[in-house]
Amino acid sequence: MSENTEYSFFGDVCKSFDKAAKFTKWDKGILEQIKACNAVFRMRFPVKMDDGRIEVIEAYRVQHSHHKAPCKGGIRFAAEVNQDEVMALASLMTYKCAIVNVPFGGAKGGIKINPRKYSAYELEKITRRYTSELVKKNFIGPGTDVPAPDYGTGEREMAWIVDTYTTLKPGEIDGLGCVTGKPITQGGVRGRREATGMGVFFGVREVCSNDDVMKNLGLTTGILGKKVIVQGLGNVGYHSGIYFQDAGAKIVGIAEYEGAIYNPEGMDVDEVFQHRKSTGSILNFPGAQNIEKSTAALEMECDILIPAALENVINEENANRIKAKIIGEAANGPITPEADEILNAKGTLVIPDMFLNAGGVTVSYFEWLKNLSHVRYGRLEKRFTENLNSHILSQMEVLSGKQVSPSEREFIMHGPDEISLVHSGLEETMISATREVMETWKSHHNIPDMRTAAYVVAINKVATSYAELGIFP
Repeated sequence: MSENTEYSFFGDVCKSFDKAAKFTKWDKGILEQIKACNAVFRMRFPVKMDDGRIEVIEAYRVQHSHHKAPCKGGIRFAAEVNQDEVMALASLMTYKCAIVNVPFGGAKGGIKINPRKYSAYELEKITRRYTSELVKKNFIGPGTDVPAPDYGTGEREMAWIVDTYTTLKPGEIDGLGCVTGKPITQGGVRGRREATGMGVFFGVREVCSNDDVMKNLGLTTGILGKKVIVQGLGNVGYHSGIYFQDAGAKIVGIAEYEGAIYNPEGMDVDEVFQHRKSTGSILNFPGAQNIEKSTAALEMECDILIPAALENVINEENANRIKAKIIGEAANGPITPEADEILNAKGTLVIPDMFLNAGGVTVSYFEWLKNLSHVRYGRLEKRFTENLNSHILSQMEVLSGKQVSPSEREFIMHGPDEISLVHSGLEETMISATREVMETWKSHHNIPDMRTAAYVVAINKVATSYAELGIFP
């Protein structure tokens, strides 16, 4: 890319889309409609700061596709937010939802602020004003457009959004479904916080269980013993690392914006997290080597690399130096198209973000369903299942004359509570989506990589939706 060419994240997404579209049967007009952003809301609004001055805030909400309703996508607070980025992330949401069979159109929102530079009260005023602007233009609602947390936002901001929405829409019975990622007390669902990281683990684990794929990479099947580097120790990176660690992988490297640490013998993710909490940095973790430049950790020796921070961290400048055999894209767009080509040519397997980090939207879907049904998951069946399991177990013990161990008894008798049902639903979703993408890749011999296969799956599903709606004859 020349220095005079302005980079476009949305342009990169469109390039990947066009690359995959050649492997589909759809008319050019349908493909253009799928690729285009249907609605872009760019806004400016004034907010009074704590010191009395007025600041004009720049913000966006993009609805990429209306082939399904409502639209769905997070809201990020970051100084780098711009229209191109929000359009790109909204389009990726459309394709992501299609691949994992979540019935939403894609959307995304962003407010151009660095949240670290504002007080909690200022952030609350900004969030509530943004929500009221969305309400005015019908860009939020349980049947219209359902935001969620993203970079720089969390449960607190979602609570402000739902409170503002329900205040402006009194008596709307499904009002809690206007946003997901809420605190449990405000209609949130258990398991949402760890969902994206857990989904990343389930997707990578499914790929690693494929004998042919692992043989081609020169790796043994399974997660056990694999060396993993995680970039980003935020919500997604932390939970990804924890699940890989629990499955027997070695976390040999962790990177954050202040630098990175590396230990070929492995590190405990929780201990690193606590070290950062107490010292303000991951650096100087006992037994680990400090790496001054955070991005240098991406190039260290490992089997699996999990970029879980921001986009474009792997580009044409550093792609050749990446040593990982497998890259699991936990962040949105961490690899540029140019880097993709380099990595594919050298045999690196890239598991693309557009379905690998779909854990968040999958569990958001479960939360939305919970809000519409007005009942907690497991409430109706938990005790019934436990009583039934207890009766079956006691009959088996009477007939066999043997007793099961207390731990086995507890496991067998356990009835489904909300978090176990959510985790189970997420596991099923990620395994099914990963298998579908891999089967598409395998069955079309000319499809060069998993990302292109994922786009093919997404394009076929969205186009079929449009065709079945009768929009295109």
